[in-house]
Amino acid sequence: MRPFLLLIIALLSVGNLLAQNPGTVAGTVRDRATQEVLPGVSITLEGTEFGTATDAEGRYRLTGVPAGAYNLRATFVGYDPLVRSNIALSSGNVNTLNLELNTAPQALGEVTVTASRAIRVATAETPLSVQRLTTEEIKSNPGGNFDISRVVQSLPGVGGGGSGGTAGFRNDIIIRGGAPNENVYYLDGIEVPVINHFPTLGSAGGPAGILNVSFIEDVTLSSSAFQARYDNALSAVLQFRQRDGNAERIQGNLRTSGTEVAATLEGPLTQNTTFLASARRSYLQVLFKLIDLPIRPDFYDFQFKTTTKLSAKTTLTTLGLGAIDHFEVAAPKNSTPEKEFTLRNNPTSDQWNYTGGVNLRHLVANGYLNVALSRTQQFNGADQFEYGFEGDESRRKLGARAYETENKLRADVNKRVGRWQYSYGAVGQLVRYDNNVINRLRSEVRDDGGNLVSPAVTVRFESELDFARYGAFAQATRTYGADSRLTLSAGIRADGTTALTEGYRLDRTLSPRASLSYALRPTLNLNASLGRYYKIPPSTILGFRDEAGNRVNAGGRYIRADHYVGGLEWLPGKATRFTLEGFYKRYANYPVSVRDGISLANLGGDFNAIGNEAVTSTGDGRTYGAEAFFQQKLSGKLFAIVSLTGFRSEFSGRDNRYVPSAWDSQFLGSALLGYQLGRGWELGAKYRVGGGSPYTPYDEPASRASYQAVGQGVLDFGFLNTQRLRSFQQLDLRLDKKISLRRLSFDFYIDVQNALLTKPVAPPTYTFERLADNSGYRTTDGQPLRPDGGNAIPVLLPDGDALVVPTVGFIVEF
Repeated sequence: MRPFLLLIIALLSVGNLLAQNPGTVAGTVRDRATQEVLPGVSITLEGTEFGTATDAEGRYRLTGVPAGAYNLRATFVGYDPLVRSNIALSSGNVNTLNLELNTAPQALGEVTVTASRAIRVATAETPLSVQRLTTEEIKSNPGGNFDISRVVQSLPGVGGGGSGGTAGFRNDIIIRGGAPNENVYYLDGIEVPVINHFPTLGSAGGPAGILNVSFIEDVTLSSSAFQARYDNALSAVLQFRQRDGNAERIQGNLRTSGTEVAATLEGPLTQNTTFLASARRSYLQVLFKLIDLPIRPDFYDFQFKTTTKLSAKTTLTTLGLGAIDHFEVAAPKNSTPEKEFTLRNNPTSDQWNYTGGVNLRHLVANGYLNVALSRTQQFNGADQFEYGFEGDESRRKLGARAYETENKLRADVNKRVGRWQYSYGAVGQLVRYDNNVINRLRSEVRDDGGNLVSPAVTVRFESELDFARYGAFAQATRTYGADSRLTLSAGIRADGTTALTEGYRLDRTLSPRASLSYALRPTLNLNASLGRYYKIPPSTILGFRDEAGNRVNAGGRYIRADHYVGGLEWLPGKATRFTLEGFYKRYANYPVSVRDGISLANLGGDFNAIGNEAVTSTGDGRTYGAEAFFQQKLSGKLFAIVSLTGFRSEFSGRDNRYVPSAWDSQFLGSALLGYQLGRGWELGAKYRVGGGSPYTPYDEPASRASYQAVGQGVLDFGFLNTQRLRSFQQLDLRLDKKISLRRLSFDFYIDVQNALLTKPVAPPTYTFERLADNSGYRTTDGQPLRPDGGNAIPVLLPDGDALVVPTVGFIVEF
């Protein structure tokens, strides 16, 4: 440790002497609507003398820039200016930054409007409920640990982890009171169903993200007003735009810390082809063991992208993303017998997944054609045995093996003619789902004389399902008025499937949507949207079969959500943005458990982990609320984000009574502050707070009577979600020191998660008190535990102790 500290001190000293080593930023500028390159665009670094103009192929390059953080501005006659804030330039890597400009809807003479619109994120098709994060905002996010799924939780309406009704170590993205599986994810236009390690089958949440932030140019989150091109989204669309590899030379970076080591390499493959490639190995299982945390996540992930310019009008992109995961739980050293018993009864998990795709973009008159072909496959395996009998097949409680494969072809045409922009396209998908489950629902119970009181109940089923999905869409957008003050957009799509008995009924999935944006003042916009959106039930539900082999959920329907959103956007300065929005979402056809009569939205985030349950498409739901957002891009040395959301999320089951959903935390707040201290130092802090999520209490008599058989407490659904957890809060801190040497740069950082030592938020766990040596149960009369648990001593285990996670790491760019 001592030589390591001396090395850091030496590098800091050298860094102060050599902080002026130059960096380079380069890229291409295109028209967003047509993807045509734009020559003659002015590119400047604000507050410096550095500037240039794009050449005939839309390319620009700024060299000899002292290492540091800058705001890059792109301006061109007839287009809104674009500012990319807090761009980090170093001597180690060329910063490749491609830009897309929107045509200016306001009159050309309005200089003030032009300056203010540089920070605007909204587009003509999606004028509201949209936010964007750049790669630098992701990298420097305190507590984010370079994990995009965690970073987006700073945005309005976005909950997750301890504030969203799921376990605090997970990355479930819960938006405006909707389920985690209501979001869809696109990587360079190719749908990626899984973006986290250890995902719940049918969802995308998990403890750690897969995507490498070194690949990412920006992330756009749309929480409503989705373009018609996107299918299967009820709550949000997240678009991840990757940058191209450096076309000039081989370069890369190595990132290591107490939680992981990751390497990225990029450069030219041929004269017209560039590549990006990365691999990462987790150390989380080592860190969590050192700090005596019970969870042990272990994973690898891999990612690549190639970009080939086949001609002046045609570009071919290939990409790949994959992960290998293993998850288990171990008892902490200072655990109680009850805690150890409970933890060791959790299943172990082995999973892997990958997505590979090819995207062809061809420029046509006034627009472009996109064709994308992709394949995704994922495997989820889980094993659970009786306590102390791991690996003994006669004591197996759970064995689950699920495979899902998706092959998708998507094509769309996008054009602009005068004031009109329009697009249309279609998608086809072939899906195969296999599920093999052995699940002991009740264990055998005997009395102290060895007589059988109740037999074991074990469910075994296999399900194979091959089905197709298909859909088509069209969307048109137009500006109105002499100064283009009003913008209207409307779209429609329809989807079908062979997995549902009446899945061919496209009239049942016809989903119109419309939006408008009206400039009340040069810097103040009134925005509104309404739309109907559909999502097919997860394959875990579609593929479930009864003992006779019948698919009992084949008669279900697409889940529906109607959105009504209105709001204001104020752009008082070139680096400042305020938004205020109100929203109402109404659900229909939501899955309801046949066994319990309860909406799956009221059961939490893990309801579809296996899918061995019959459901009906009879549930309704509603979420509504308001959110405010303030953003100050880098101005001088300071940048900040503040978001506040108040909402309700309620769903009904068989009794048609609205009950708070598992994600009804009612309040979310986030504040992020970054300050550049100078000489390569940067300090950041992020504070998040959330209201308490609802949960269902245990039925104590039923839990006591059946604990030996089922191994857990029985929830009292007569009091469904009537209890609430305490509120959630977390403070994360980060300190960075950047050093630029000749063709080499370093970023040393210290990241502290949960600096306030707040305890995790989760419902208590029901169990019986154990003997000190964990050989059995302690009883009130000292006799063996009765079959009905009458002499047991029930215990509610709390959700855990406060945990602070400090991470020290560094990044080397070369």
